[in-house]
Amino acid sequence: MNNRINSRIIRTALASVVVATSATLPAGVPLNNLQGTGGIAFNPLAYTAGLPWDDDGGGDSTNAVEKTDSALNGIVSRPQVGAWYVNLNDASVNWWAGSAALTFAERLEVSAGYGFINAHKYGDNSINTYNLGAKLKVLDENAFETAWIPALAVGGVYKYTDSRTVDALGLDEDGFDAYFVASKLITQTPVPVLLSAGLLYTDEVVNGVVGHNHYDVVAFGNVDVLPSDNVAIGLEYKQGARVGDGIRNHDYWDAHVAWFVTKKLTLVAAFAETGDKDKFYRKGSAKNLGVGSGLVLSVQYQF
Repeated sequence: MNNRINSRIIRTALASVVVATSATLPAGVPLNNLQGTGGIAFNPLAYTAGLPWDDDGGGDSTNAVEKTDSALNGIVSRPQVGAWYVNLNDASVNWWAGSAALTFAERLEVSAGYGFINAHKYGDNSINTYNLGAKLKVLDENAFETAWIPALAVGGVYKYTDSRTVDALGLDEDGFDAYFVASKLITQTPVPVLLSAGLLYTDEVVNGVVGHNHYDVVAFGNVDVLPSDNVAIGLEYKQGARVGDGIRNHDYWDAHVAWFVTKKLTLVAAFAETGDKDKFYRKGSAKNLGVGSGLVLSVQYQF
């Protein structure tokens, strides 16, 4: 299935987290996740970001501007942007993130993201993170005229943090994640269901915000159901990586609901759990790093 057809099916069947109303078609998936990659909140999806240029969101596609824009189809997608706010109140952590992504040749997604974290209990009033990502879709969903083959993608994210905790814990300030992910929209069920799962090769400590150490391979996955055309309800899970020196990240999960505002706009609401915050602050213990739980909000826009 080509990128344009795949994008239209996903827009009518999924999102990851949201609140709003509209009778128009919903905004697209994947979203820009917290690191900027096309996915949900923490995890990537195999789908690539960005609408085709001849998809005008319901306007007149016959005018000269739209005809010019259509010439870009198959070369580069429209850009899409995302903004996140994570309030881990019980750990006194506030996390803001913004990013942009687009796709070349309907295959290669590139993304850039920035995060600002206010984390008093880490001894840092502010932490800045920077992410550069790339994803290659290696197999289209329903390839070879089948109804069961998932979309497959491989990708990576370079991550840098300026956290002062890096020196205190003897960690590295930058690292690189690599992943493989498969995603499939199932339409044969009473309501559409999106399933996605993959493997992540990472050295991150607390999602890379605190720093980076040794590498581990962990699993991640998403499940979303679509009870109506413009609502998605789902769960997301990310296994905690063991990155050496006794450091183990806690498993992450979030429960989310999505309500598509327009064909291009998506709002996000979720509850995330990153583990018991006390295990992180306990002196001499780094076996289950967690920063508590809290509310997650996001705004996503596809141009």
